[in-house]
Amino acid sequence: MRTKLVIGNWKMHGSFADNEVLLTALVAQVKGLAGVTVGVCPPFIYLPQAQSLLRGTGIEWGAQNLSQRRNGAYTGEVSGQMLTDFGCRYVIVGHSERRALYGEDDAVVADKFIAAANAALTPVLCVGETLEERQAGSTEDVIARQLDAVVYSAGIASFAGAVIAYEPVWAIGTGQTATPEEAQAVHHFIRNRLKGHDRSIAEQLLILYGGSVKVANAAQLCTLPDVDGGLVGGASLSADEFASICRNAVPTHISGVQ
Repeated sequence: MRTKLVIGNWKMHGSFADNEVLLTALVAQVKGLAGVTVGVCPPFIYLPQAQSLLRGTGIEWGAQNLSQRRNGAYTGEVSGQMLTDFGCRYVIVGHSERRALYGEDDAVVADKFIAAANAALTPVLCVGETLEERQAGSTEDVIARQLDAVVYSAGIASFAGAVIAYEPVWAIGTGQTATPEEAQAVHHFIRNRLKGHDRSIAEQLLILYGGSVKVANAAQLCTLPDVDGGLVGGASLSADEFASICRNAVPTHISGVQ
């Protein structure tokens, strides 16, 4: 059985004071929670604080991006090796905002995936379609292209140490969410696509839903056979809401949560 995973993506939010309140409350609220791995991805500058507050708590931490390069004259960039210096476990790769706002194409995303794996980080590879692509019936074509770019560059074996997050771009920050049927259909497509390369890796791979995950939909989404948790945006900035999502992600026979 695949263990559930819930990761909070803070995006460009936070302050020293707010982070301490948030993380201290989160530690208390998810303490002892079994059946789910919990992680947070703050902005780079707050990684030392996250490491200090979360070390030994069972909550993991990671980054929202990394450079595809190991080192060099790349002003403003952060390498995978730098992230490991701060104990990061995860790094988000290919988020739709990076693709849309900063021009990261499939080749760049594949290079970043490889860089994360080479640094012994767990890449959280984001894939997903825009509203226009969904309306055109191109969802599977878009996701297949995004997946294939990484598979053919990094090799299917690299997915044994990775996570995929399906983020319907049309649902991020809009309050909309895919229906359970829509989410399951895409997650199933992703798993089946990778089964064509390696069945064992695909069956063990964690695939998260990343389109406006809320307390109200987390439990239903996480009961779907191919949904293994969530990549949570705005709701991860509230300890109460994020902890509730984490609890709702746990199978009831493990946690006793109803």
